[in-house]
Amino acid sequence: MSLATLEECPVSETFARRTAEVTERVREAWTGAVQPRFPAGVALVATGGFGRGELFPHSDVDLLFVVENDNQIPPMTGALSAFLQSLWDAGLRPSHAIQTVAYCVAGHEANRELTVSLLDRRLLAGDPAMFKWLDERFRAFVVKRGAVIAARLAHLVSARRAQYQNTIFHLEPNLKEAPGGLRDLQSVRWLRTLLRVDAANLSGPFEFLAEVRARLHALAGRDENRLTFEMQEQLGNPPASLMRDYFRHARAVDRELERALEIALAKEESLLGRFHEWRSRLSTADFTVSRERVLLRSSAANRGLELFEFVARHQLRLAADTVDRLRDAAFDTRWEDWKRFLQLPRASIGLHAMQESGALAAAIREWRQIECLVVRDFYHRYTVDEHTLAAIGALESIADPRLADLWTEIDRPELVRFALLLHDIGKGSGGEHAAESARIARGVLQRIGAPPKDAQAIEFLIARHLDLSGVMTSRDLSDAATAKLLAERVATVERLKQLTLITYADISAVNPQAMTPWRLEQLWRVYLLAHEELTRGLFAERIHPAASDGDAGRAEFLEGLPLRYLRTHLDLEIARHVELARQLESQAAAMEIEHERGVYRLTVLAQDRAGLFASVVGAIASFGLSIVKAEAFSNAHGIVADSFAFADPHRTLELNPSEVDRLRTVLRRVVEGQEDAARLLKGRPKPMAPPRSARLKPRVSLNNSASDSATLIEIVAEDRPGLLYDLARAIGQAKCNIEVVLIDTEAHRALDVFYVTRDGAKIEGDFADRLKSALLAACGA
Repeated sequence: MSLATLEECPVSETFARRTAEVTERVREAWTGAVQPRFPAGVALVATGGFGRGELFPHSDVDLLFVVENDNQIPPMTGALSAFLQSLWDAGLRPSHAIQTVAYCVAGHEANRELTVSLLDRRLLAGDPAMFKWLDERFRAFVVKRGAVIAARLAHLVSARRAQYQNTIFHLEPNLKEAPGGLRDLQSVRWLRTLLRVDAANLSGPFEFLAEVRARLHALAGRDENRLTFEMQEQLGNPPASLMRDYFRHARAVDRELERALEIALAKEESLLGRFHEWRSRLSTADFTVSRERVLLRSSAANRGLELFEFVARHQLRLAADTVDRLRDAAFDTRWEDWKRFLQLPRASIGLHAMQESGALAAAIREWRQIECLVVRDFYHRYTVDEHTLAAIGALESIADPRLADLWTEIDRPELVRFALLLHDIGKGSGGEHAAESARIARGVLQRIGAPPKDAQAIEFLIARHLDLSGVMTSRDLSDAATAKLLAERVATVERLKQLTLITYADISAVNPQAMTPWRLEQLWRVYLLAHEELTRGLFAERIHPAASDGDAGRAEFLEGLPLRYLRTHLDLEIARHVELARQLESQAAAMEIEHERGVYRLTVLAQDRAGLFASVVGAIASFGLSIVKAEAFSNAHGIVADSFAFADPHRTLELNPSEVDRLRTVLRRVVEGQEDAARLLKGRPKPMAPPRSARLKPRVSLNNSASDSATLIEIVAEDRPGLLYDLARAIGQAKCNIEVVLIDTEAHRALDVFYVTRDGAKIEGDFADRLKSALLAACGA
């Protein structure tokens, strides 16, 4: 995509004009009243982007004062201060350093960034002889130490790229620092110069990236390098086309950088080299291993997936030459090839190699429709293809021992991996992507000759890959209808295990923070619920009379509680609740707060009254805490047992233990009616509004078929402090009883689910319409 319609002039002219303008201002400052106060023998040098004449509209102006010895530095202090102040007054952002020539050509480790900056040096003002001395000595230094400098630069580059997960496929990339960006492109130039090898032709990617970054600076009015969704809307029409072009250019830069890094590290002499030499013994008749890279001995090695099996089995990478040779290769794969490949413990390494070389799109032509595809939902961090590979990789590094054990119980891992490989292949089609992905997968599986039984299993997993996450966020896990629904959809324990792991992988690959401890616990709870339903049959509709327990206090407390209470609480929890209930004989409320697995849990027992649940919600929200789940139960004696799980996003309670006691005090006052929750919430600061393109219209739906005993109310709205309080208050004012509340958030979006009754029955007719209107009003609609 050309950016000609977005720019006022070519980027080369922008650079030339900006560099000339800043150079003139710097020289004016030097030759003005400041100049006489600088001692003789000082050279003012431009470095970095300013030095090479690629100065962006709002970038820093990198300056280096070069002297012969440290004794020249103290007399410069006054002149330097006035000089820099004049540049700031002129609207520039100078970044300066003072170094001796000897320091500039020293080879110690601390000099890495200075050495790199001097690769782009240009005399601005001052003593020409001093600059000539620096220039000559630095050239000799680079000739002598070029390979060492290149290796150090390679390590700097690798450390920076690791901060971005070593992938170019970020939905809101940093044009300067992220992999495939301008810093990588410049690193290619530097490494080629240091190693004295031919430079790659990256003029196209440079012009594209530089133009977009220049426009970002102009639009933001500052040094803005992050291509956010809002900026994409302003720069691209449509934004998806802009981003596909971005990823195409970023991939070209990324590949050239890999080549340059490969050469730089190959020249580095270290003990690691001996390890690489030992690893070369892995070479076969088809493949040669050199410094962790795989080279092809013949084009015949392109057959099937043998190369990528080799890469995955030994955890290697493809050499740049191999990537070139595979670029236009054909891959006629069969199911047996995929089956053998995807059974390997680190199959994701081989899949990444396939993606890098273009072999994945050659083997599965449908893959091209999700390459570099951006689905802009303000929640995913990566493109669809990168998300897919990250999901498969997530199965190879499961930290939770329960799910790790579950993965070892899967006897056909290739089915799970292949389902993940195609689970989003239908995105971008405009329809429901799970069904579309299953349809596309059917054709792929037929083409590669998958047996009907395997094909059916994979299609099922793809079509149902959203089911468990949907239940996690929109269904009451303690409702018998939910367990029945899960059992009906999953059908077998083996498929349940497969879907659980697919759900884990899919969520984990959304972004590094997506699989929170809370979501992990919810997923495991869904698994246990469905597993019990599948292995033990359905629960009885009612429990036996509580009096049969032999504990009068327990029987009295349990009397009248809904059946799901016993399904969601362990015996120890019930015993604790009974103890708390006994405290109500001498006080108006009993409560406890616990911290477990990154989530705080609050239990409140009190005599039920109108608005009690909403009041507790308001008190929690007033502390800036984020409620992730809430449950409300009431027994035959009018005692409510309300439980809340909430996160502490600002670590308020963690860093200030006394705040837990204050929270407990505020909660008690609210429950006892001595404090108004609405007043507490008025003191909370308003959150930053989401981007204009992220705003969403609230939706409220009532469903009487999802539960046997209550009306299911689903609400999707922009999240904000106090939203749950407003919703709960609206339900309370309608004289409805909240049985269960489920809370989940994605970015600025709140997904709230209420199970509600009125006079012990479901909500129907005109009253349901009025309640819906009240809830929409509470959302701010």
